[in-house]
Amino acid sequence: DPKLIEAEILSSWLSNNHFQAKADLNKDPYTIVIPPPNITGILHMGHALNNTIQDVLIRFNRMKGKSALWMPGTDHAGIATQNVVEKQLAKKGMKKEDLGREEFEKKLWQWKEDYGSTIINQLKSLGSSCDWNRLRFTMDEGYSLAVKEVFIRLFDKGLIYRGNYIINWCPRCHTALSDEESAHKEIDGWLYYIKYPVSSSAGSPDHIVVATTRPETMLGDTAIAINPDDARYKWLINSDITLPLVGRKLRLIQDKAIDPQFGTGVVKVTPAHDPLDFSLGKTYNLEFINIMNGDGTLNENVPDDFIGMDRFEAREAILTILKDKGLILKKEPHGISAGHCYRCNTVIEPRVSLQWFVKMKPLAKEAIRVVEEGKVTFFPERWKKVYLNWMNNIQDWCISRQIWWGHRIPVYYCENCIKTRIENKESEEFLNRGLIVARNKPSNCPECGSSEITQDPDVLDTWFSSWLWPFATFNWPDRSIDPSKEIDPDLEYFFPTDCLVTASEILFFWVARMIMASLEFKSDIPFKHVLIHGTVRDEKGIKMSKSLGNTIDPLDIIEKFGADALRFSLMLSAASGSDVYLTEERFLVGRNFCNKIWNASRFIFLKIKENRLDFSDFEIEELKSVDAWILKELALAIDSFCGHIADYSINEATKKIYDFFWHYFCDWYIEIIKDNVDSRRAKILLKVLVDSLKLLHPIMPFISEKIYSLIKLQVKGLKEQFLISSSWPLKTDTSAFSRQILVTELLIDTVKSIRNIKIDLNLGQKKIDLQLLASDNDIAKAWQENFPWISRMAAIGKISPVKSLDQTLYKNDLWSINFLIGNSDMTAFIATLSKKIENITKALEKVNSRLNNNRFLESASTQVIENEKNKRSDMTGELKRLNSLKNAFI
Repeated sequence: DPKLIEAEILSSWLSNNHFQAKADLNKDPYTIVIPPPNITGILHMGHALNNTIQDVLIRFNRMKGKSALWMPGTDHAGIATQNVVEKQLAKKGMKKEDLGREEFEKKLWQWKEDYGSTIINQLKSLGSSCDWNRLRFTMDEGYSLAVKEVFIRLFDKGLIYRGNYIINWCPRCHTALSDEESAHKEIDGWLYYIKYPVSSSAGSPDHIVVATTRPETMLGDTAIAINPDDARYKWLINSDITLPLVGRKLRLIQDKAIDPQFGTGVVKVTPAHDPLDFSLGKTYNLEFINIMNGDGTLNENVPDDFIGMDRFEAREAILTILKDKGLILKKEPHGISAGHCYRCNTVIEPRVSLQWFVKMKPLAKEAIRVVEEGKVTFFPERWKKVYLNWMNNIQDWCISRQIWWGHRIPVYYCENCIKTRIENKESEEFLNRGLIVARNKPSNCPECGSSEITQDPDVLDTWFSSWLWPFATFNWPDRSIDPSKEIDPDLEYFFPTDCLVTASEILFFWVARMIMASLEFKSDIPFKHVLIHGTVRDEKGIKMSKSLGNTIDPLDIIEKFGADALRFSLMLSAASGSDVYLTEERFLVGRNFCNKIWNASRFIFLKIKENRLDFSDFEIEELKSVDAWILKELALAIDSFCGHIADYSINEATKKIYDFFWHYFCDWYIEIIKDNVDSRRAKILLKVLVDSLKLLHPIMPFISEKIYSLIKLQVKGLKEQFLISSSWPLKTDTSAFSRQILVTELLIDTVKSIRNIKIDLNLGQKKIDLQLLASDNDIAKAWQENFPWISRMAAIGKISPVKSLDQTLYKNDLWSINFLIGNSDMTAFIATLSKKIENITKALEKVNSRLNNNRFLESASTQVIENEKNKRSDMTGELKRLNSLKNAFI
């Protein structure tokens, strides 16, 4: 029962500081910074996958002798945390404005103290071996200093600016969002064809038809646009166009950006509410009319009948009036790619707003170079192309947010200077007059001396703090910024970090920005490798989501099966970069493996107790063939495991230790020697178990540590007190026993083949006799020495050495065998084989038919096609084997 041991083991690790990492010049560092979970978060399966991968890497490198640091921390999650606390106030019938900013911020900090550590405690229950003594928060005092420093440096360098630009606005959260925070989703909509009145020369139409998906924004139209090459509308050039319902005269502009194929080829231009229209507005000096309030209702810049209406309510009202006036020609279904808030899923409203921005192209240049040169490497490699494509087309980053929870922008305004600017009607080029960028609030304006100083009300985008994570967590800035501050030796030792483990959806939010920030402020890359894992999906391939009700709670799995079962099953399912498809049954694999490990260990404990072992004098001298074989397989498993970890193929490493322990060690070695365990063999059992526990530990830390602690109670001579701080297993050189190992491998292969042939002939566990044709006397002797376990495991009655064979059912370089069966059984055996061959042939024909069908190849997924190809390969091999067996009887 894992519940009986996991809390105990975790407590032992923590009390003995096993997760603590120190700068040690005698060791190589290995560093991972955790993707800081939101303080509003609770552990979900994506967290479990992400953090288990990190923990595997940390525990592995810790055992490899490195000073392995997993830096933990949490993110303040500006919008999400404010939403949570606002909902709490709403239950009491209050709004944040009722409290005021200062009191509301106190509520936020109190919520963080009460609930912000929930996910940290859940990560601990997963076994995450972070150095919890170093826990950081993106709004703690030292981190806030780093955020201010970065803002000031970028501003002084001319890379931060303020301006009126079209931004993504969330009417629900009442804040601006970056492009990455407002992902576009396809929704069903309509394309409305609206008549705009035209006054023109005689003979010309009295209207034009404009197609739009957002008729509510027409109230902010200031122009109509056509493509200059569209001959259909040349007559409009000298015409007057009127905006329906408003009566405003609209300019006609001609621009190559207009698609003649969209709608009628005539489009409305609403510069304050559409990104393309904003560009046209700037290019042609159009009027910008913002028609919406922050909550998505229409403001005073629209006709009185619509003021205060919600944008979608206004849409219906406008359409009704247009229809009554005969100004709607038609409507037709039209798919719309609409931006949605990444926090609340509200449809984004493009809106001109005064915001703060970072110029990204100058920062992106170096971040592109280091990836192109391979200094930062992506796993899987395909993400490199995605990264470079985004970086080469990067846009400026809107970093200001109209909320109260977060890093307040370190900008102050002199009210006197602003008042003077307004009175003098100074142009936008004087926008920064009265603006002061400072680490702390100045007492007086450096320009006019006034003490009327106020701070910018906006806060910085949450990602503006987390892009500093790889170095700000190590107490940057150092004394090069603040002479009173000592250089943190950990920053010099642990930075740059080694690997970042993350999901693809924050490649641009976070990964790319961290690379840019580290190069800008530390003149170095933040990490050498970026490991991007797949998305957790249900068995139907749908992304797990609370709203869809298809999630599996990792805490429920831990409660039922234990953290080790959860971790093992996830790692077994997580092929490099591929999505992870989960059902609750998948975790039974991990649970069953835990039971296998436990029961195998109990058997070995019995043998340890019987032989009263002292492990300190363990040496490899003369070995029996099967003992040399298992030690060789253990060495191969160690090599393979390390190789897969180095390639970040953690699922392959997991498969290897599973295969070695369950099949090689338990199914073969323990079964072979279980009736013949002397003290020497008991030591080999113990060595293989201990080394297997070390291989298992990064993936299954609790059960491996518990079993090791039980071994410590029974065996003398084990020098290492805890498995977590033990050294990685060393391989045993078995090259002197290569001949014996080869014989054992062939004996095992022979037993497998005998079992398969008996299945093919429907013989089940019926005992049969064998004829053996050995290549020499030593081989014949090896068969006799190993016959007890061969007989037991293959259900063989007796074996007869012969000089020749009439028929051969199995053959290798050292021997051949034949079953001694009566002639009367031949016909039945051949009939059985013929039927199996016929069934497989028919199944193979169906598979080949699918793979030769172009329609199937075009419509099926890559995975489905690959599965069919694997079926074809397996069936082809099976047919070859069965036909060979049938021919032996004929």
